Amino acid sequence: MDVDPLSVILVKSDSKGDRLLFRYPYEINKRQENGQLHRKKNPYALIVTEDLQGPPPQNYSTEKDCLANFADDILSNLFAVKQELCEAKFELKVNDVRFVGHPTMVPPCSRKGKAPNRPIVLINIVFALHATANHSVVKCYYELSKRFGVALKHEERRVGYVYQEMKAMIAAHDDYGRPEEGAEVRNPFEVILEQCSLARDLRKAYNDLKISGLVQLRVNRWIYLSFCLPQKVHQLHNRALMVEPEAIDKCLESIRPYHGILLLVETNQLLDSLVPDASPALIRLLKIYTPLKSLQTLSADADLTLTQVFNLSGHLVYWGKAIFIYPLCETNVYMTAPGAPVHCRSHLVEKFAEQFSGYSLIQNSS
Repeated sequence: MDVDPLSVILVKSDSKGDRLLFRYPYEINKRQENGQLHRKKNPYALIVTEDLQGPPPQNYSTEKDCLANFADDILSNLFAVKQELCEAKFELKVNDVRFVGHPTMVPPCSRKGKAPNRPIVLINIVFALHATANHSVVKCYYELSKRFGVALKHEERRVGYVYQEMKAMIAAHDDYGRPEEGAEVRNPFEVILEQCSLARDLRKAYNDLKISGLVQLRVNRWIYLSFCLPQKVHQLHNRALMVEPEAIDKCLESIRPYHGILLLVETNQLLDSLVPDASPALIRLLKIYTPLKSLQTLSADADLTLTQVFNLSGHLVYWGKAIFIYPLCETNVYMTAPGAPVHCRSHLVEKFAEQFSGYSLIQNSS
């Protein structure tokens, strides 16, 4: 399943026109730009803006070039949609690439009751995916783009964050995009990463999606944004397991009070990973958690309603932190999973010995 993003792109559109502000990755583009900078430009050359016979065919490849054949101006024209298409799902397929985003209208910051002196700007954070990505994966990336848009809209209203970031990005493109002779040659996207926290957040989101499928960051160090790509998260535990969000929802409908949960991470590690404003109910549930208790017993011990325990447990399962089980007890019979690495050199042998002193994983699993 093609769940990893190919690229993340930020485009703006306002009264001054549309422009691609940032894209990541961009390494291949850097080599192309350096090659173009060494060419001597003819100041008297005629720039053709329109070809009646159509542009020459281009090979839009997605392998190893990080969408390098998609020029910045082409992407800005594609993603800077009309106002009527804002606040809705944006999806576009070009050959082997599918672009997904949520165009958002960002009103200007208005402080102390003064009327804003800047026009409304459209921003679109677009994720490039393989065209073969299924509907559920596309839906998840659309939700992530929408959450970014909501956070940026809030921060623009609060402190004018989007305007300041856009201003810095445009200045980097103007200063380093077409440097004069003798000037320092740098990729403007590198400069943007150094100067703009929004670009670093987009880079972090891209890298986290490829590595773990979990995105946790604070936009402008203020708005907490969390996102889970369940198709990726559950594959980290079992590469052969293809988990769709719809399958998780269907599973939750079959859960009963006599079921229990088994955490896939250490309890203390999970508690430490929670944000400061995490749900107190979730913290209370984790502190009294044990795989020996049913959901009904956990509800009574944590002083929570059974519905709350169901919802919190479903949340842990969705994020790949737990699975539903029948509570562990002495009368049950268990067996080692057929594909479990229980050979003598497995790292699980040492971890088992640390957890259960005096016992051997190899002897107890044979």
